[in-house]
Amino acid sequence: VQLQASGGGPVQAGGSLRLSCAASGRTFSRYAMGWFRQAPGKAREYIAGISEYGGSTLYDDSVKGRFTISRDNAKNTMYLQMNSLKPEDTAVYYCAADRKVVVVARTSTPDYWGQGTQVTVSS
Repeated sequence: VQLQASGGGPVQAGGSLRLSCAASGRTFSRYAMGWFRQAPGKAREYIAGISEYGGSTLYDDSVKGRFTISRDNAKNTMYLQMNSLKPEDTAVYYCAADRKVVVVARTSTPDYWGQGTQVTVSS
């Protein structure tokens, strides 16, 4: 499966963005999906994961209550709604797909990665 992340851009602190991850192929619904991010000079970190049909979700504590992960299997697309953005949310955001797990979690090693979309939050 090929993944294409989009929707990033500049935003002021307190603002919102919605990221999308479009997947190619007919097997999107067979994959658990997740979002990760990497800030300059830092390691890539886990943000959130969602099961194949969206029934289960997981979030890192740093985004819980502010970010919402969702998916639309009919559109082969996953989303990340980001509210109350903070400067520390500035990073390149990556989507990922994994057939080995029920929900993509911090310890997951996804099979496929998107190319990333930049989110820049100014104070």
